[in-house]
Amino acid sequence: MSKAFIKETEDEPEPVVEAPALPAGVKNYMTPEGHRHMQEELRRLMREERPKVVEVVAWAAGNGDRSENGDYIYGKKRLREIDSRIRFLTKRLESAEIVDPHRQKNRDQVFFGATVTYADRDGTEKTITIVGIDEADLDQGQVSWVSPIARALMKAHEGDVVELRTPSGIEPIEIIEIRYRDDALG
Repeated sequence: MSKAFIKETEDEPEPVVEAPALPAGVKNYMTPEGHRHMQEELRRLMREERPKVVEVVAWAAGNGDRSENGDYIYGKKRLREIDSRIRFLTKRLESAEIVDPHRQKNRDQVFFGATVTYADRDGTEKTITIVGIDEADLDQGQVSWVSPIARALMKAHEGDVVELRTPSGIEPIEIIEIRYRDDALG
């Protein structure tokens, strides 16, 4: 097949990294654990995954016609994805400001790193931990410090009723418990 009819992989656009953007003018707060996880991912990508993919691409390139070589085409695509993720992690780590929740002195107030149990108007209790933007995982009960729930809870005390702005209106929530503990992040 003529190369005139084949889209070269080098012409493909740069893959978009799906990650929350940092709001303008805010710092990239991160827990020590979240920072460590990002460093480990960066280290793994640079020392293990990228060299393996480069090796496969070099091997595939030596096999001749690259236009129909799946190993080469997929390898180049994966290499772009890895490089994009490396750039993203590097920028995020460079701008990170590590906040250790264990050093929080006002433990009776909600701040970054707090694990908060609250009750909604129906009395349903939920527990969340306030973490950095890149650490948020709702399935694990970890919410970003810039999320609406975290913003509503910030600086409140146990027993306070705060207003959570939701798409359906303002919902009062009562703070039941505030903790800062070693195993708060899992």
